[in-house]
Amino acid sequence: MSGSHAAFDLGTLDRLSQGTSPIHRLDPRAKLLATLAFVVAVVSLDKYAVADLLPFFLFPALILARSGVSFRFVARKVALVAPFAILVGVFNPLFDQTVVLRVGEVGVTGGWLSFASILLRFALTVGALLLLVATTGVPALGRAAERLGTPSVFVMQILGLYRYLFLLVGESQRTLRAYRLRSADGGRPAWRIFAQILGQLLLRAVARARRVHEAMLCRGFDGELRLIGTLRFTGRDWAFLTLWTSAFVALRFLHPAEMLGALVTGGGQ
Repeated sequence: MSGSHAAFDLGTLDRLSQGTSPIHRLDPRAKLLATLAFVVAVVSLDKYAVADLLPFFLFPALILARSGVSFRFVARKVALVAPFAILVGVFNPLFDQTVVLRVGEVGVTGGWLSFASILLRFALTVGALLLLVATTGVPALGRAAERLGTPSVFVMQILGLYRYLFLLVGESQRTLRAYRLRSADGGRPAWRIFAQILGQLLLRAVARARRVHEAMLCRGFDGELRLIGTLRFTGRDWAFLTLWTSAFVALRFLHPAEMLGALVTGGGQ
C-alpha cells in the first residue's frame, strides 16, 4: 500500500462503519457525546498527570473488543500521524528541566513528563475519534450532530468535504500516476514539478466543484440540509452514555492512580 493510499484509506473506515456489533448498533448521538466527554476529560488533565491518563485507555480498549475493529488498523493510523504530536512536545525536555518526580535515585524532569503526557493524550484522543468514525460512519455522525443542534451549514460543510475527499484523493493519485508513466525514471516528482501538479489539481478541483454545484442546483438544492433516516435513542443508548460519562468524570476528578499508589505504599493511612 502506498503512503498516500495509507494516509487516505477512507474506504476501509466506511466498510468498518457498516458492521453489526453492539457498538455499531448504538445511536450515533450516544457515541458522539460519550467520545466528546472522553476527549474533554483527557485534555483537561494536568500536563504532568501521566499516571492519571492510563486508566482512560479502558474506553478505547473496550470499544475495540466489542466492535471487532482491528487494533492493528487503529494503531497504524495513530502511528501515521504521531510525528505531529512528537513535533509539538519534542522540545519540552529542553525547556522544562525542573525535577518533579524521583524514581529511586533517578530524577524525572517536568519536560519529559509533559512530553509523555502529550503523546498519551494524542494516542487516546486520536484513537477514540478513529473508533468513533469506524463504528459509526461520517454520514451518521453528521446526522447526529444535526439532531444535537449543530448549525446545518457546518454539518453540510463536513459532509461535503468527506464526500468529495474521495474524489480529490482519486484525482491526485491519477495525476501522480500519469506523471510517473510519462517521466524518464518513474520516480517521485521534484519539488518544482510537484508545485505544478498541485496547481493543476487545484484547477481541476475548482472546475469539478462548479460542475457539482450546478448539478445540485438542477436537482432542486436550496441550501437546506435534508438528511435521510431516523434516529431512535433507546434505553441501551442512555445506559452507554450515562455510564461512560460518569466514568470519565470519576477518572478526571478522583485520580484513581494516586489513590491506588497511596493504598499500595500505605500513604493513605
